[in-house]
Amino acid sequence: MTTHDPHEKGHRFLEGKALLFSVLTTGAILVGTLVELAPMFAVRHNEEALAGGITPYTPLEVAGRDIYVREGCYVCHSQMIRPMRAEVLRYGEWSRSAEYAYDRPFQLGSRRIGPDLQREGGRRSDDWHYAHMGDPRSTSPQSVMPRYQWLLEWKLDPTDTQASVLALLRLGHPYTDDEVARVPESMQAQGEEIVGRLAAKGIDTTWDHEVIAVIAYLQRLGKDGTRHLDAAATLDGGAP
Repeated sequence: MTTHDPHEKGHRFLEGKALLFSVLTTGAILVGTLVELAPMFAVRHNEEALAGGITPYTPLEVAGRDIYVREGCYVCHSQMIRPMRAEVLRYGEWSRSAEYAYDRPFQLGSRRIGPDLQREGGRRSDDWHYAHMGDPRSTSPQSVMPRYQWLLEWKLDPTDTQASVLALLRLGHPYTDDEVARVPESMQAQGEEIVGRLAAKGIDTTWDHEVIAVIAYLQRLGKDGTRHLDAAATLDGGAP
Protein backbone atom coordinates (compact mmCIF):
# COMPACT_ATOMS: atom_id res chain seq x y z
CA MET A 1 0.00 0.00 0.00
CA THR A 2 1.44 3.39 -0.99
CA THR A 3 1.52 6.11 1.64
CA HIS A 4 1.59 9.81 0.88
CA ASP A 5 3.03 12.67 2.81
CA PRO A 6 0.05 14.76 4.00
CA HIS A 7 1.96 17.91 3.03
CA GLU A 8 2.49 16.69 -0.52
CA LYS A 9 -1.13 17.17 -1.51
CA GLY A 10 -1.13 20.83 -0.49
CA HIS A 11 2.21 21.46 -2.16
CA ARG A 12 1.09 19.82 -5.37
CA PHE A 13 -2.08 21.87 -5.28
CA LEU A 14 -0.06 25.13 -5.08
CA GLU A 15 2.23 24.03 -7.89
CA GLY A 16 -0.81 23.50 -10.05
CA LYS A 17 -2.05 27.05 -9.41
CA ALA A 18 0.62 29.11 -11.13
CA LEU A 19 -0.91 32.52 -10.39
CA LEU A 20 -1.61 31.76 -6.72
CA PHE A 21 1.85 30.21 -6.28
CA SER A 22 3.49 33.29 -7.83
CA VAL A 23 1.55 35.65 -5.57
CA LEU A 24 2.44 33.70 -2.42
CA THR A 25 6.10 33.43 -3.45
CA THR A 26 6.27 37.16 -4.13
CA GLY A 27 4.65 37.86 -0.77
CA ALA A 28 7.21 35.68 1.04
CA ILE A 29 10.08 37.46 -0.71
CA LEU A 30 8.66 40.88 0.17
CA VAL A 31 8.27 39.92 3.83
CA GLY A 32 11.89 38.75 3.93
CA THR A 33 13.02 41.97 2.25
CA LEU A 34 11.17 44.11 4.78
CA VAL A 35 12.66 42.15 7.67
CA GLU A 36 16.15 42.82 6.28
CA LEU A 37 15.63 46.50 5.43
CA ALA A 38 13.49 47.71 8.34
CA PRO A 39 16.37 47.91 10.88
CA MET A 40 18.30 50.20 8.52
CA PHE A 41 15.53 52.80 8.70
CA ALA A 42 14.56 52.19 12.31
CA VAL A 43 17.90 53.21 13.82
CA ARG A 44 19.26 56.72 13.85
CA HIS A 45 21.92 57.58 11.30
CA ASN A 46 25.41 56.57 12.49
CA GLU A 47 24.06 55.68 15.94
CA GLU A 48 26.77 53.05 16.24
CA ALA A 49 29.56 55.54 15.50
CA LEU A 50 32.48 54.78 17.76
CA ALA A 51 33.44 57.30 20.42
CA GLY A 52 36.58 59.17 19.46
CA GLY A 53 35.61 59.06 15.80
CA ILE A 54 36.63 57.12 12.76
CA THR A 55 39.06 59.19 10.73
CA PRO A 56 39.59 59.02 6.95
CA TYR A 57 42.73 57.48 5.49
CA THR A 58 45.75 59.69 4.96
CA PRO A 59 46.87 60.16 1.32
CA LEU A 60 49.66 57.59 1.72
CA GLU A 61 47.20 55.13 3.22
CA VAL A 62 44.81 55.80 0.33
CA ALA A 63 47.66 54.97 -2.07
CA GLY A 64 48.37 51.78 -0.15
CA ARG A 65 44.73 50.80 -0.21
CA ASP A 66 44.56 51.37 -3.97
CA ILE A 67 47.56 49.04 -4.41
CA TYR A 68 45.97 46.49 -2.05
CA VAL A 69 42.87 46.45 -4.25
CA ARG A 70 44.91 46.41 -7.47
CA GLU A 71 46.86 43.35 -6.35
CA GLY A 72 43.69 41.49 -5.32
CA CYS A 73 44.73 41.07 -1.68
CA TYR A 74 41.05 40.90 -0.68
CA VAL A 75 40.78 37.56 -2.52
CA CYS A 76 42.82 35.82 0.20
CA HIS A 77 42.43 38.18 3.17
CA SER A 78 39.17 39.27 4.78
CA GLN A 79 38.69 42.39 6.88
CA MET A 80 35.72 41.28 8.97
CA ILE A 81 36.00 39.53 12.32
CA ARG A 82 32.73 37.85 13.20
CA PRO A 83 31.33 37.90 16.77
CA MET A 84 32.32 34.30 17.49
CA ARG A 85 34.67 33.11 20.21
CA ALA A 86 37.09 31.38 17.83
CA GLU A 87 37.27 34.49 15.64
CA VAL A 88 37.86 36.88 18.53
CA LEU A 89 40.54 34.68 20.11
CA ARG A 90 42.44 34.43 16.85
CA TYR A 91 42.05 37.86 15.28
CA GLY A 92 40.90 40.28 17.97
CA GLU A 93 37.67 42.09 18.85
CA TRP A 94 34.86 41.60 16.35
CA SER A 95 34.26 44.26 13.72
CA ARG A 96 31.75 47.11 14.16
CA SER A 97 29.98 48.51 11.12
CA ALA A 98 31.04 52.08 11.94
CA GLU A 99 34.68 51.09 11.41
CA TYR A 100 34.03 50.89 7.66
CA ALA A 101 32.75 54.46 7.35
CA TYR A 102 35.54 55.46 4.95
CA ASP A 103 36.01 52.19 3.09
CA ARG A 104 34.94 52.55 -0.53
CA PRO A 105 34.59 49.81 -1.58
CA PHE A 106 34.54 47.60 1.50
CA GLN A 107 37.27 44.96 1.77
CA LEU A 108 35.22 42.48 3.80
CA GLY A 109 36.39 39.56 1.68
CA SER A 110 34.69 36.22 1.16
CA ARG A 111 37.30 33.69 2.29
CA ARG A 112 40.56 33.41 4.21
CA ILE A 113 43.50 31.74 2.60
CA GLY A 114 45.53 34.15 4.70
CA PRO A 115 44.57 35.64 8.09
CA ASP A 116 41.95 38.32 8.62
CA LEU A 117 43.53 41.79 8.59
CA GLN A 118 40.87 43.86 10.34
CA ARG A 119 43.08 44.33 13.45
CA GLU A 120 46.41 44.26 11.64
CA GLY A 121 47.40 47.84 12.45
CA GLY A 122 50.29 47.89 14.93
CA ARG A 123 50.48 44.12 15.37
CA ARG A 124 53.74 43.76 13.46
CA SER A 125 56.67 46.04 12.71
CA ASP A 126 57.26 47.92 9.46
CA ASP A 127 60.31 45.80 8.64
CA TRP A 128 58.23 42.61 9.08
CA HIS A 129 55.77 43.83 6.45
CA TYR A 130 58.62 44.89 4.16
CA ALA A 131 60.20 41.43 4.33
CA HIS A 132 56.82 39.72 4.03
CA MET A 133 55.99 41.52 0.80
CA GLY A 134 59.34 40.61 -0.74
CA ASP A 135 59.32 36.98 0.42
CA PRO A 136 56.40 35.79 2.56
CA ARG A 137 58.26 32.59 3.55
CA SER A 138 60.95 34.68 5.24
CA THR A 139 58.45 35.71 7.91
CA SER A 140 55.79 32.97 7.65
CA PRO A 141 57.40 29.66 6.60
CA GLN A 142 54.05 27.95 5.85
CA SER A 143 52.64 30.85 3.82
CA VAL A 144 51.25 30.19 0.33
CA MET A 145 51.24 33.90 -0.49
CA PRO A 146 53.13 34.81 -3.69
CA ARG A 147 56.04 37.22 -3.64
CA TYR A 148 55.29 40.86 -4.37
CA GLN A 149 58.84 41.93 -5.07
CA TRP A 150 57.76 44.59 -7.55
CA LEU A 151 56.25 46.57 -4.70
CA LEU A 152 59.81 47.07 -3.44
CA GLU A 153 60.82 48.45 -6.85
CA TRP A 154 57.86 50.29 -8.36
CA LYS A 155 57.39 53.96 -7.56
CA LEU A 156 54.27 55.81 -6.42
CA ASP A 157 52.65 58.50 -8.55
CA PRO A 158 51.31 61.18 -6.17
CA THR A 159 49.07 62.59 -8.92
CA ASP A 160 47.17 59.28 -9.03
CA THR A 161 46.67 59.40 -5.28
CA GLN A 162 45.62 63.03 -5.52
CA ALA A 163 42.89 61.99 -7.95
CA SER A 164 41.77 59.26 -5.54
CA VAL A 165 41.58 61.67 -2.60
CA LEU A 166 39.64 64.17 -4.72
CA ALA A 167 37.17 61.45 -5.71
CA LEU A 168 36.70 60.52 -2.04
CA LEU A 169 36.15 64.19 -1.19
CA ARG A 170 33.36 64.35 -3.77
CA LEU A 171 31.84 61.23 -2.22
CA GLY A 172 31.62 63.01 1.12
CA HIS A 173 34.85 62.08 2.90
CA PRO A 174 35.96 64.96 5.14
CA TYR A 175 39.04 66.11 3.23
CA THR A 176 39.57 69.77 2.45
CA ASP A 177 40.65 71.38 -0.81
CA ASP A 178 43.94 72.29 0.86
CA GLU A 179 44.53 68.66 1.87
CA VAL A 180 43.90 67.57 -1.70
CA ALA A 181 46.40 70.16 -2.95
CA ARG A 182 48.99 69.00 -0.43
CA VAL A 183 48.71 65.27 -1.13
CA PRO A 184 52.31 64.88 -2.41
CA GLU A 185 53.76 66.64 0.66
CA SER A 186 51.58 64.58 3.01
CA MET A 187 52.60 61.32 1.33
CA GLN A 188 56.29 62.18 1.57
CA ALA A 189 56.09 63.23 5.22
CA GLN A 190 54.38 60.01 6.34
CA GLY A 191 56.53 57.92 4.02
CA GLU A 192 59.73 59.37 5.45
CA GLU A 193 58.63 58.31 8.93
CA ILE A 194 58.27 54.71 7.77
CA VAL A 195 61.58 54.87 5.90
CA GLY A 196 63.25 56.07 9.10
CA ARG A 197 61.95 53.08 11.05
CA LEU A 198 63.08 50.73 8.27
CA ALA A 199 66.53 52.34 8.21
CA ALA A 200 66.88 51.57 11.92
CA LYS A 201 66.47 47.90 10.95
CA GLY A 202 69.06 48.10 8.19
CA ILE A 203 66.62 48.45 5.27
CA ASP A 204 67.53 51.10 2.70
CA THR A 205 64.65 52.43 0.60
CA THR A 206 62.86 55.67 -0.23
CA TRP A 207 59.41 56.96 0.67
CA ASP A 208 58.06 56.81 -2.88
CA HIS A 209 58.21 53.02 -3.30
CA GLU A 210 54.84 51.28 -3.43
CA VAL A 211 55.70 48.98 -0.52
CA ILE A 212 55.86 52.04 1.77
CA ALA A 213 52.25 52.93 0.94
CA VAL A 214 51.13 49.33 1.50
CA ILE A 215 52.86 49.29 4.88
CA ALA A 216 51.13 52.56 5.81
CA TYR A 217 47.76 51.07 4.89
CA LEU A 218 48.30 47.78 6.74
CA GLN A 219 49.53 49.60 9.84
CA ARG A 220 46.34 51.66 9.86
CA LEU A 221 43.83 48.81 9.62
CA GLY A 222 41.49 48.67 12.61
CA LYS A 223 43.40 51.19 14.73
CA ASP A 224 40.48 53.60 15.22
CA GLY A 225 38.15 50.82 16.30
CA THR A 226 40.76 49.12 18.49
CA ARG A 227 41.52 52.39 20.29
CA HIS A 228 37.85 52.94 21.08
CA LEU A 229 37.18 49.35 22.12
CA ASP A 230 40.22 49.28 24.41
CA ALA A 231 39.05 52.52 26.02
CA ALA A 232 35.53 51.14 26.45
CA ALA A 233 36.91 48.01 28.07
CA THR A 234 38.94 50.08 30.52
CA LEU A 235 35.90 52.17 31.48
CA ASP A 236 33.68 49.11 31.87
CA GLY A 237 36.30 47.16 33.75
CA GLY A 238 36.12 44.28 31.32
CA ALA A 239 35.91 43.23 27.70
CA PRO A 240 33.86 45.41 25.33
